[in-house]
Amino acid sequence: MGEHLRVGEVFRYASGKDPKPTFIEGFRNFHHATYTPGAKRALLESGINGMARLVKGAGSGRRPLVLIRSSPWKAGSEQTPWHDVFDMDNGHVRYFGDHKAALAVAPGATTGNAVLLEAFTAHQAHTPDERACAVPLMLFRSVSRNGKPKGHVEFCGLGVMERAERLVQWSGHERSTFVNYVYDVALLDLTPENDEVPWDWISRRRDADATDDETLQLAPRSWREWVKHGNSALPRLRRRVARARVTKVKDQRPSPGSADAVDLEKVYKRFDGRKHDFEALASAVAARVLRGSGHSYLEGWLTRRSGDGGADFVGRLDLGNGLAGTGLVVLGQAKCIKPDSLVSAEQIARVVARLRRGWIGVYVTTGSFSEPAQLEMVEDQYPVILVNGLDLVRELRQMARDDHGGDLQACVEHILSGHETVVTNRRPEEILLE
Repeated sequence: MGEHLRVGEVFRYASGKDPKPTFIEGFRNFHHATYTPGAKRALLESGINGMARLVKGAGSGRRPLVLIRSSPWKAGSEQTPWHDVFDMDNGHVRYFGDHKAALAVAPGATTGNAVLLEAFTAHQAHTPDERACAVPLMLFRSVSRNGKPKGHVEFCGLGVMERAERLVQWSGHERSTFVNYVYDVALLDLTPENDEVPWDWISRRRDADATDDETLQLAPRSWREWVKHGNSALPRLRRRVARARVTKVKDQRPSPGSADAVDLEKVYKRFDGRKHDFEALASAVAARVLRGSGHSYLEGWLTRRSGDGGADFVGRLDLGNGLAGTGLVVLGQAKCIKPDSLVSAEQIARVVARLRRGWIGVYVTTGSFSEPAQLEMVEDQYPVILVNGLDLVRELRQMARDDHGGDLQACVEHILSGHETVVTNRRPEEILLE
């Protein structure tokens, strides 16, 4: 049996690229695990690495694999002003392409974007025969080990591209904007393969004498099912991780002295006693959280200071399109409290009491949620999304990196300036008419 890549495993990606040693410094050697006799080495030198197309034999024209690497430690830098999102538990990755402000070529003409746009076309194919030759995506992200940000990569899974869209990005240090592509990738379920991808499958795809049908024999079950049924099958093929839904209080708080802790304290002091301003901030953060899963979300309005009845802001989550779609009312609660304070079950229940059938709630705070409050929410199946202080500040920092060159204060002021006139006492269900 050949090598396997296990989701969540960290590999040593050494500069020498020697495939001989199985392990290097206690980690499996990436170049050993991805070695195919007689073929060029699999590389992660760029963010988007497309293996060359086969030019002869039964597999002529087939691209064996695209390897994607994200470098979180570069996020917000001049080289990488964007911030990729890896939600492995829910099988979703949002990955930004390789166009940059200084490049003169069209956004879709850069090496990486051209490869992914080509892959996207194949991933939207209508027939099994067309999808059989589509290129799989393997996703990795750089991780720090032994005090070094480089040289180690975590395997994050096997993916199919769901969406590709153009967007305007902030260029970071150059303080200008540019057009790029962003890609939404569905990570596939690998449960039958023990959360592993066999490299023998990729080696077979690199064999010019192997037909597309022959390569499928070694593919993971979810890939074969996707080839057979297409993107309509992705909801049942998407990777899902069953986790305990109660998070310890200490895991909801930033480490003392960390950048997250410093920024959270700044946010608390900035908004303590300024109820509506914090509601505006919470509304923007809730919008980012809900859009992060690939759904469409419309921010609505903030409620009046009195008589809000357990709702501080209103929004709408849109699912599907046209007759095959629907909108859900989102009621939000915002609480600016000391970062070491707890939100109780009674406080969450105030939001739940306002929810009608088909509505959902969002509770955003600078503090943490008590474990009894979380347990009650799970047991009673309350449809409420909880955003604690640590998540709040991390979302804000990502917003600042994406749109304001990393300037958190500028990001906050921008959010507040957009909510000056949207305070009203309208009924929440009116959001469905907009």
